[in-house]
Amino acid sequence: MQFFSHDGFDLAFLDRQPASGQGDPVLMIHGFASSHYVNWVSPGWFKTLNDAGYRAIAFDNRGHGASSKSYDEAAYTPDRMASDAAALLDHLGIERAHIMGYSMGARVSAFLALSDPDKVATLVFGGLGIGLVDGVGDWDPIADALLAEDPSTISHARGRSFRAFADQTRSDRRALAVCIVGSRASMSEGDVARIAQPTLIAVGTKDDIAGSPDELAVLMPNAKAFHIDGRDHMLAVGDKTFKQRVLEFYAENPL
Repeated sequence: MQFFSHDGFDLAFLDRQPASGQGDPVLMIHGFASSHYVNWVSPGWFKTLNDAGYRAIAFDNRGHGASSKSYDEAAYTPDRMASDAAALLDHLGIERAHIMGYSMGARVSAFLALSDPDKVATLVFGGLGIGLVDGVGDWDPIADALLAEDPSTISHARGRSFRAFADQTRSDRRALAVCIVGSRASMSEGDVARIAQPTLIAVGTKDDIAGSPDELAVLMPNAKAFHIDGRDHMLAVGDKTFKQRVLEFYAENPL
């Protein structure tokens, strides 16, 4: 792991070139309560991209993983989190990259596409469809579950799931509880329509969080939907058909 500093945070990142040498960069932005390792290394994305000749880059979002934490809700807006991604590209001297985000990371990627369009060659939104516009449900019980002293007292099903995930990843639950409030900003249909980069929107067919990929795709000028068969929100990220479709998408839309 390496670190760089931006906006008062020390942010951890991993940058791996393919064995063949210089490859086109793919910057990956992980989901809520996850990390670069949980979303991208463990499920095999670094290996998949490196083997295909791409430079794989991922970082721990502020409040997550090995990056520093804040307990200020205003620190976790999607535009401020997107500025971390832009700053990492600048730190690495990368002018333009493929951007791939999962769940919250897809939301951050969308905001990056609007704030720094010249840096974004293509977009992959994993685990986020029309929820980018409509929202993704009531997350207050999840914040409550993260802060509960005794996890056995949590009655909210999704809250139990995310609390277990946060405990499994040894996350700072207080930082996550603040992040989940600050990072939930939706995007208007008009703003979504301004995202002109080629975009792949991939959602599991059993995902009950993301919302329809098709409904989001029709709002965008250059987007395609992909249904990850039989996968829910937690399992879709490592699916082999998702990886194959992403590689096809990059071959169709080279830097």
